[in-house]
Amino acid sequence: MRPPAYKAVVDEYAAAIRSGALPPGTRLPTHRELARERRVALATATRVYAELAAAGLVVGEQGRGTFVRVRTGYDGIEPSRALPVPRVADLSFNQPLAPGQGDDLRHAMRALAASGDAEALLRQDPPGGHRHDRAVVATYLLDRGVDTAPENVLLTSGAQQALDCVLRTLTRPGDVLAVDALGYPGIKLLAAAHGLDLAPVPASPPNSATPAGPDLDALDRLCRARRVRAVYAIPTVHNPLGWVLDRRQRERLTAIAGAHDCVIVEDGTYAFLEPAPPPPLYALAPERTCYVAGLSKNVAPGLRFGFAALPKHLVRPATSALRAAAWGSPGLVTALATGWITDGTVARLERHRREDAAARQDIARTELAGMDVTAHPSSYVVWLGLEPHQRPDHVADLLAREGILVSTADAFATGPHTPHALRLALANPPRHELADVLRRLRKAIESIPPM
Repeated sequence: MRPPAYKAVVDEYAAAIRSGALPPGTRLPTHRELARERRVALATATRVYAELAAAGLVVGEQGRGTFVRVRTGYDGIEPSRALPVPRVADLSFNQPLAPGQGDDLRHAMRALAASGDAEALLRQDPPGGHRHDRAVVATYLLDRGVDTAPENVLLTSGAQQALDCVLRTLTRPGDVLAVDALGYPGIKLLAAAHGLDLAPVPASPPNSATPAGPDLDALDRLCRARRVRAVYAIPTVHNPLGWVLDRRQRERLTAIAGAHDCVIVEDGTYAFLEPAPPPPLYALAPERTCYVAGLSKNVAPGLRFGFAALPKHLVRPATSALRAAAWGSPGLVTALATGWITDGTVARLERHRREDAAARQDIARTELAGMDVTAHPSSYVVWLGLEPHQRPDHVADLLAREGILVSTADAFATGPHTPHALRLALANPPRHELADVLRRLRKAIESIPPM
């Protein structure tokens, strides 16, 4: 079978970009110009640029055009993390650890080795975990406002696997998944793997009376226009914009889902950072909400332990989906995680994370004062808007040459338009070095002259 005609145009541009014949920063023809030059439909030209953007070769800037991307900085969903100079700071990915966690691990491993039947940890747990381990997690979830029976909880190898399991259960290729126009990059990877059609929902209009969050009127219009199978939401400490939806917004979102028979996939990964959150979506609509979270951000990134709280009717198919994919959390990891939940280690580390994140946000507010900053007051994320002449890929390249890794906005964009912005992850640098890192970052960004 011959490949579609547009593939030849994609391959031609890709080869020219990779060879350097089209250098970084080159402005490409508009969609209409490309369609006219190549004698193809406008939709075909749009598809050419969409594939080049998905490959990380070009970036579209609303109102300015499509440009060849600078690819030496840190950008995209799965970029190279190599730097042209020794690394100064990694602001691209949060991997928080607290002082003394190595000692916590040694103590826990000694306790596991000395307890009962150590060989039991080497046996395979049932898919989704033993009931007593699920009960520990169900009790833990009560503090997050998720009241569910242990048999409705599945244990997984991290929150990403929990999301994968939920989407395997809920969706089929071609289904529409409503997502925030800016959101967690991992949902884009899962949607591509499952053949889902992402439908981006914009944020509420700026300077409006509506609190920060998704434009729920736009979500309602989307659900009226298309058959939306599920809505993926991060209502508490959104990644990357930091919003916390209020009670009214949550009630409206669940009402829209109910009116259009959509399932809600609630991501609670960062919810622990909000000291007094409203009730989770799960509490408002338990019959149609799947709550997903894990221990990577609140305990340790290498502790791949996650969980999903599901409506009762979804537990059996989700267990089958989990069994087919990867079974769930290994017994040794489950024993470590549930032990730390039971003895209070998780609660202690969560308090430390909130205090540490708040202190780092204080530093960021001071060092980035006057810049376009959006952030939750006790999160590890800063969304930094750039001026129109400060293209994110150029800025990422410039910072990489300073030894600083950042994430560009395209990793978080689920629609065709990518804002001029960076996401800064504050957790990795030692706290006493963070101010200096942010000063260097600011100096580099402000050194870019207006066009």
